Amino acid sequence: MSAQAGIGEPSSYFSRFFSLLRRSVTQLLRPASSPRRAEAARRLRREAALVTVVLGIAIIALMFAVDAWEIAQMPARRTASLWPVRILTDLGKAANVLWSLAALLLVTAIVIPLMQGSWRSRLMRLGRRLQFLFLAVLVPILAGEVIKWIVGRGRPFVGGTADAFNFSHFAGKEAYASFPSAHAITAFALAFAVSALWPRAWIAVSVYAVAIAATRLVLLAHHPSDVVGGALIGVVGAMCVRYWFAVRRLGFGIRSDGLIVSLSGHLKRVARKPSAP
Repeated sequence: MSAQAGIGEPSSYFSRFFSLLRRSVTQLLRPASSPRRAEAARRLRREAALVTVVLGIAIIALMFAVDAWEIAQMPARRTASLWPVRILTDLGKAANVLWSLAALLLVTAIVIPLMQGSWRSRLMRLGRRLQFLFLAVLVPILAGEVIKWIVGRGRPFVGGTADAFNFSHFAGKEAYASFPSAHAITAFALAFAVSALWPRAWIAVSVYAVAIAATRLVLLAHHPSDVVGGALIGVVGAMCVRYWFAVRRLGFGIRSDGLIVSLSGHLKRVARKPSAP
């Protein structure tokens, strides 16, 4: 269903569509405007440092005490009864998650120029949240790919033994792309991002993230320390993306103590025009 263009907006559909995209990119790249960005930055550094130290210690402990033992307990890779685990693990595959979010974001962007009034505002807010979810997964995934290449850790039983210290740095091969787990990055980044937007969903998304991480162990795709490393990168990366949105007042607000909170439609909008997705 088409709708007439709003006052001051281009009249044709394609003009409105590309205007929407242009405004969206401009909002994402504009300078930070929140007066509380310094407080948020300090809080981000503290929280990211705490997560890094705690999970970093866990990664080292797992590598030395658990990794080799754990992978020796798992069933063989081609065990027929593992087909449900193989299906479940695909729900945490980066390409599947990112393409799904990109498709939803594209559909939202296509429909927005056709809408007016409250429906347009609602779709604008939905588009902005989808944009956040997409970037909250994409950014840590890209960081994880660089780390994989640098570390070059062999996957379980590459080389024929349960060796937790099989490394070939800068190898650029799939067999030596074990640390960190991309599935764990995706699952934990998505879980953090969803719970940042909708705090009541944190239990459900936490179960999802842990389940995806567990599938990588059962399928002998990763060591335990790999999935913890993926969780670390996913959470810290998503935290940084949330900060980027918050200091530009896109979907998040910053309290006086630097805590970033989701607006989620509860705070009154002060701008006359809704933000582009």
